Amino acid sequence: MDSIIFDLDGTLWDPIESVLEAWNKVITKYGGNLNGITRKQLEGTMGLQMKEIGEILFPELEEEERVQLLKDLSRHEIPHLRKHGGELYQHIDSVLGELSKKYRLFIVSNCQDGYIEAFYDYHRLDKHFNDYENPGRTGLSKGDNIKLIIERNHLKEPVYVGDTKGDQKAAKEAGVPFVYVSYGFGEVDTYEFMVESFDELLKIF
Repeated sequence: MDSIIFDLDGTLWDPIESVLEAWNKVITKYGGNLNGITRKQLEGTMGLQMKEIGEILFPELEEEERVQLLKDLSRHEIPHLRKHGGELYQHIDSVLGELSKKYRLFIVSNCQDGYIEAFYDYHRLDKHFNDYENPGRTGLSKGDNIKLIIERNHLKEPVYVGDTKGDQKAAKEAGVPFVYVSYGFGEVDTYEFMVESFDELLKIF
């Protein structure tokens, strides 16, 4: 193994409370029949791309209205995360520091453009990572973005670390082993390795 590619939400941090604060300010301004989003609702969409999230959370809106709302949500979410951050899982910085001594580290997340940068800006963790990708920049699926990172950085034996079935599926599509972090947002029953805390990655890598 020469590299580790990480998912972001549910793997490195829990951004939900911060995202809810930003989103609900926008949603309440829209008025009409829209109600604020709850943590449980947002947890159910973790790992999906924004278009899919919009279809699940705002089915009552016409597509054009939904697209505009999602743009407004993203426009407010990114600066909010850059200013307030999210909740990092325990020992993320120190464990990433140890892993980066032996492996090249990357992030591939199903997020919008600017989201990973906001994570970097607030928590100052970009020092550990060599590259990152997301569909907001490429328009590609998570599996294809993993492949893109592999090709762009000439990786030989990468693994993907994530917390949802979507992550497992993406790793399979990219042809790389999948490490499941059970503390995240999803439940997965097929994986090469499973850890219950971020620290445990040091035991298998």
